[in-house]
Amino acid sequence: MNQETRFLCEAIELARANVAKGGRPFGAVVVKDSQVIATGVNEIHSTNDPTAHAELTALRAASQKLGSPDLEGCVVYASGHPCPMCMAAMRLAGVGEVAYAHSNDDGAPYGLSTAAIYADLAKPFAEQSMTIRYVPVRLEQHPDLYAEWKRIQNKRA
Repeated sequence: MNQETRFLCEAIELARANVAKGGRPFGAVVVKDSQVIATGVNEIHSTNDPTAHAELTALRAASQKLGSPDLEGCVVYASGHPCPMCMAAMRLAGVGEVAYAHSNDDGAPYGLSTAAIYADLAKPFAEQSMTIRYVPVRLEQHPDLYAEWKRIQNKRA
């Protein structure tokens, strides 16, 4: 069994164990330098946190273990096709590679596909199902939040 298959099997076993505990069938493994540094399972039902997807719980654990939000050099192995939220979080964290074992097509008959969300997000804001609008509000006494942040960052450097 090659390394990729081994880590995907580990993600699937995490998902199976989560199902046995009443959770959803999703598990994820974060690997760096061929070593597992963190794992996670979908904890939405146990935590009532809609962001507690397997990939995100694994990213949180990996960031804690590495002491950094930068996960460059890490690979995520997921039991199922990561949703757009998880995919965006992995990109923002610097994850360079993702592999998953079950596709959106595999999950669709069971209500476990996020393909419709991907399709909706590909549309211009005005055509998406969620109302999205830019409202340029500024505090009168502090009009430039981002410039203020940059000044503070430069002082700390």
